[in-house]
Amino acid sequence: MIDATTTLTLTASDPHHFVVTIPRGNTAAVLISEHLGMGAGAAPEQILDRVMLARPRWTAIRAEVQRAFNARLKEHNLATGTWKVGETPVDRLLGKELCVLAWAVEKLEPEKIRIAVRNWLALRPEERWWLFGMTAIATGGLQDGDHGWRVALRYALGDVAQNELLKARLETRKLGEAGVNKTLGLFD
Repeated sequence: MIDATTTLTLTASDPHHFVVTIPRGNTAAVLISEHLGMGAGAAPEQILDRVMLARPRWTAIRAEVQRAFNARLKEHNLATGTWKVGETPVDRLLGKELCVLAWAVEKLEPEKIRIAVRNWLALRPEERWWLFGMTAIATGGLQDGDHGWRVALRYALGDVAQNELLKARLETRKLGEAGVNKTLGLFD
């Protein structure tokens, strides 16, 4: 997230950013939109609405996203931010990462949202950017939640916690070391 001071320098140097619009009250959905900045010539700014998240889903992810983003901002000696009612501008790279998580949880079973957040946190920023690019090009609009990459993100992030997969692999490896279920070790 970016504060008001950063917003001024952001719009002057890089007009491409995201905006998280949080309505008043606790029930209205949260909109995440991508602002592409000025087009060629005198064309107006282009805005793409990327995802509309039901308020309970937003509430389930917002604190962890804020914590992760603020930690990264601190690493670069930048001002941290908070989500506020109204419009919160977000740096373009952080906005891409936020969309990946929002797309994953938009139609995910509520009890699996924690798993999706944990798996999203386990991804490197570059991996999140790649996932955004692949998803946005084919299924990046508001009505695309049940198609292609959006469904893939839902399963990839929300199905099984990555640490559970790792735990299962370690247990299999221990069984192999104990003489049960021996492998050739070609891929260890």
